Amino acid sequence: MAAPDPVRDGVRCMLMRGGTSKGAYFLAADLPSDPGARDDLLLRIMGSPDPRQIDGIGGAHPLTSKVAIVSPSTAEGVDVDYLFLQVGVDTATVADAQTCGNLLAGIGPFAVERGLVPATGGRTTVRIRLLNTGDTATAVFTTADGRPDYDGDAAIDGVPGTASAIELEVGGGDDKPLLPTGNPADDLDGVTATLIDNGMPVVLLRADDLGVDGFETPAALETDADLTSRIERLRLAAGPVMGLGDVSAQTVPKVILLSPPRAGGAISTRAFIPTRVHTAIGVLMAASVAAALRIPGAVGHDLAGPLGEEDAAIEHPSGTFPSRVRVTQDDGGAWRATSFSLRTARKLFDGTVFPRPRR
Repeated sequence: MAAPDPVRDGVRCMLMRGGTSKGAYFLAADLPSDPGARDDLLLRIMGSPDPRQIDGIGGAHPLTSKVAIVSPSTAEGVDVDYLFLQVGVDTATVADAQTCGNLLAGIGPFAVERGLVPATGGRTTVRIRLLNTGDTATAVFTTADGRPDYDGDAAIDGVPGTASAIELEVGGGDDKPLLPTGNPADDLDGVTATLIDNGMPVVLLRADDLGVDGFETPAALETDADLTSRIERLRLAAGPVMGLGDVSAQTVPKVILLSPPRAGGAISTRAFIPTRVHTAIGVLMAASVAAALRIPGAVGHDLAGPLGEEDAAIEHPSGTFPSRVRVTQDDGGAWRATSFSLRTARKLFDGTVFPRPRR
């Protein structure tokens, strides 16, 4: 029997909302094993490059042009592996330098939906290895009759309505430094910056150091050519310092502007991802911000409003993200962190997607 032809026969795909993002979820076995062939196929599935992604299932925005690839894990104590790919909208790019904490919310339910992990009564736990970063996550969520139950009363800012709560815990292990340079703050092209990676490499800057107050709308920030140019220069300078090398073709590190809270939270944020400004904030971006607030000398530490023992309310353009992190300092002075968050996810459709024949 001839091998399936993706164009004629389609590819099995599940579209899910994970947190405040939306993406296409695939089993690794349903995609080409060669990364080049896989990426070419995903570009044709998502409809890139095209600013409208009109000939694919992408949503014409970085937050809706995402892919999650899931497979059984060979790592001890881990159920599934999760590879995140950021598909360019108007560029023919597929980047794997970062992970996505929002799509992570859908990985456990997807693994149960596809039979990779059995549901265990009313609550199911799935251990996930994040292949992009080497971190490990634990997802706990509601199941009923052997399937995920997406209905519930949990609400998150940036998503209308309510859904079933998904509890996520993410940790980097003892071999991954929270502060890549070892310093709470560094001079970056004449600007004080905190370079931190609590699941997502980010550059934290004071908004007023860049001549803005940090409460502008995403659209206003995106159209400020002088600001976006300077932020990109700072991002490119941060790449080598954080051990990421040349990041000109990558989507990390993210750059986050911090300002004093205005809505009773711990800090206000505007996140560049990297050229568009997030309409909310990513799970792991928030975790990196929340960790920095607890480190003396880090950018944002002196701006922070109320902080709980582990909780921090991270303000963003569409509301507040409740981030929970545990930050410790070891005997050698190195900072460590584990993040906890509550997210929701929902299956939008499950079926077969048909890529366009060629780019």
